Amino acid sequence: MKPCILLIEDDQDMRDLVAGHLEHTGFDVQKAEDGIKGQALALQYAPDLILLDLMLPKVDGLTLCQRLRRDERTSAIPILMITALGGIKDKVTGFNSGADDYITKPFDLEELQVRIKALLRRTNRAPLGSNNQQEILDYGPLTLVPERFEAIWFESPVRLTHLEFELLHCLMQRHGQTVAPSLILKEVWGYEPDDDIETIRVHVRHLRTKLEPDPRKPRFIKTVYGAGYCLELPTGDKISEIQPSITQARETNSFKNNTDERVIA
Repeated sequence: MKPCILLIEDDQDMRDLVAGHLEHTGFDVQKAEDGIKGQALALQYAPDLILLDLMLPKVDGLTLCQRLRRDERTSAIPILMITALGGIKDKVTGFNSGADDYITKPFDLEELQVRIKALLRRTNRAPLGSNNQQEILDYGPLTLVPERFEAIWFESPVRLTHLEFELLHCLMQRHGQTVAPSLILKEVWGYEPDDDIETIRVHVRHLRTKLEPDPRKPRFIKTVYGAGYCLELPTGDKISEIQPSITQARETNSFKNNTDERVIA
């Protein structure tokens, strides 16, 4: 069966061009010209991936992205935003609304295809550990559950997005080591965009709000300035020493509510 892609784009020429190319390369494409129809088709077809323009009539792309993420029927569908807005703030806004990737108009159709295939590869991957017995799926108080894209953190489940899971897995395989942004981009995103460090920063911030008692002072996902990121997890007696702060953060709901974008990354 061909992978199904939902293209939500109001410009007919762009819609026909992109859809024609994708159909020619082996995809089944559903098309919508506005946000309302796009949401309806997402619910109807449950596509493998959504290409979402930001500047849409009726319901704009950011609002639609947030709606799709809140709906359990569409929350796991990867979303690739296509837009003419290419500034860092625009990308951050897109990622914060739930997008998995972001491509700026005008773009090369081959690049679009590479990003689509990378997203599909990540979200339809074989369970971790199935082909590599050396993969690390648990360390100290953290266990990764690939079947549900979930983490068990100090004995409690934490729901992650596909990208957050992949990023955490990438860091976990190199626990205690500094992982360069270029390696993260290649391993997690499947391509090497130029100077797109903000992509990583946004998802690191999101991970910290789910794992760190105080994301402004990260203890576990550390920034090594000028070099990358390092995951440092407690073991042995240190786990019980840290447990009270984790419990307190859960009780005060700070994991869920702490989404201040000023958190350092």
